[in-house]
Amino acid sequence: MEKTFACRRQEVVRQAPLIADFKTRWPALFHVREVNAEFKRITTINLQSKFFSSLDIHSTSLIDVYTKKGGVQGKKIKSIMLPITQTDSIDVRRECILKGLCVYFNEDPEKLVKEYMSIDNSSQTAMAETVFGIFVIRHEGAEPGDDPENVGIILEGVEVLDELGNVSFAVAMMFALVYALNLSYPPELKFTFEALQKIMMELDGNRLSTKGQVLKTLLSRA
Repeated sequence: MEKTFACRRQEVVRQAPLIADFKTRWPALFHVREVNAEFKRITTINLQSKFFSSLDIHSTSLIDVYTKKGGVQGKKIKSIMLPITQTDSIDVRRECILKGLCVYFNEDPEKLVKEYMSIDNSSQTAMAETVFGIFVIRHEGAEPGDDPENVGIILEGVEVLDELGNVSFAVAMMFALVYALNLSYPPELKFTFEALQKIMMELDGNRLSTKGQVLKTLLSRA
């Protein structure tokens, strides 16, 4: 994969192939280890250590910012953050903070993470129609600290990764796939991903939207 990087990069940037076709042509890329490696080839940054250390460093400040939100957004964030009070799981904490980030920017976390209780015709149809998203399969009656049955990523209706363990790890992998596959952020999640890129990962961090700059300023003061 290291030797074929230049060829693969040229193909994905110049031809913008369909995900299904690219996965067929480069199946080895669609594994966690290779997604990490590809991201490092492109950015020189170690994805997981940077993503999670930055998320954890900012978590307390983000929660402080969230609690100051009023109105409908404030109520939504409060509801999303509730599981943090029910378990001490770091994975649950990270998931809630990432979903709260969507709501803070007035974006819908369900556009990023869609939960299903089982795999049936209805859920399979919904997943096949997903262009950009993370799916979570939870068993009926699951508690906040219970591990999901499956967590994966769907792009253009194609399941590109699965068995990722938790939502925060899936978000990190999704972020890396955006780089590896030269994708654009979906308009309905552009501010959330901008914050992940420019505030959390510090990639091109000097060029922020007004919304992103406001959050960065608030975090620096917290």
